[in-house]
Amino acid sequence: MAVKALHRVYFVPGMFGFGHLAGYDYFGHLLRGLERRFTERGESVVFEDVPAPPTSSLRHRAGILATTVARSAGAEGPIHLIGHSTGGLDARLVLSPHTKLNVDPRLTTWTSRVETSISMNTPHHGTPVAGYFTTVSGTRVLYALSLLTVVSLYVGEPSLAIFSRVLATLGGIDSFFGGDLKLISRVTDVLLRFVDRDGRAEIAEFLGKIRTDQAAVIQTMPEAMDLFNATTHARDGVRYGSVITAAPRPRSMRFARRIRSPYAALTAALYTTLYQFASQKPKRYAYAQPSLEESNYIASALGREVTDSDNDGIVPTLSMLHGELIWAGEADHLDVIGHFHDDTRPTDHVDWLTSGSHFTRDRFATLLDAIARFQLGPREPNR
Repeated sequence: MAVKALHRVYFVPGMFGFGHLAGYDYFGHLLRGLERRFTERGESVVFEDVPAPPTSSLRHRAGILATTVARSAGAEGPIHLIGHSTGGLDARLVLSPHTKLNVDPRLTTWTSRVETSISMNTPHHGTPVAGYFTTVSGTRVLYALSLLTVVSLYVGEPSLAIFSRVLATLGGIDSFFGGDLKLISRVTDVLLRFVDRDGRAEIAEFLGKIRTDQAAVIQTMPEAMDLFNATTHARDGVRYGSVITAAPRPRSMRFARRIRSPYAALTAALYTTLYQFASQKPKRYAYAQPSLEESNYIASALGREVTDSDNDGIVPTLSMLHGELIWAGEADHLDVIGHFHDDTRPTDHVDWLTSGSHFTRDRFATLLDAIARFQLGPREPNR
């Protein structure tokens, strides 16, 4: 009896994302869900996170992806890439024929074994939020977004109540977003007190990388992605799939201020700010145009027609479309990798962004089913 080949799945984080940090597994929910589905199909699989810097250039990040896979993938067996946010662009770049990544060409020979490349909420046609992040105030919000992500996921429930009180004590929502870097530094120092010494050093290093290298921010502007799409090509034999979502349209900043929890109010305000920038359609650089079948599926999944202004709080919905559409639904930028408000007890998921998407375990399960079907085949209806 023939032995089935070992599948290797690589998770590629996006902007302000990570693999493992201070003991927290960023892709842990995806890993456990997909591992169970591979096992149920009788398939052997191993997973690995790619340690991509949070905001470094796409070329540099793609080089790290190439090196990571080359060092661990062995000599045979199918390879699958899953890129969240800008991680999907790293995967496209490393797979593109004739790409020059400033790494030894022998470190990319594994690309011939790649069977699938899935992008989740990836800005294939750019995002207007990137332009905002290049401004002085936008840089502060990017740092705050990274800080909230890392510390919230590390601290978790029920310690988020402590986190809320800290933020409220240090001046509230308006002063945090509008204040100078000294205030943000104060918030950082106070929050890191809730992290153990080793984790504190890792998180401080992670945040330092965001301050010193933000090349990917510029490179994901719609104008820059126009050039990326003109020079990056699909690799023969690789099936490219995309996961796309839209989050609820926020009514106004006043919505956030009516929320009683200081933490929820802060993250709702952050979400509203980012959503407003992401909804600004570029004047000259169009997003993807879905087919009639894709449009019908997206409308059915969202309960409304999707427009150029719809987004997940970071990335425009129609900018996410690339290759085969394997799943669509209502979710914010981090819901899709398992960071959502858990609807079942005991809780397993931690939500840090108040978007009102009402993402649930059941919806996450349908997403995982679609990803596993796409990776393993055979082709089956996933609607």
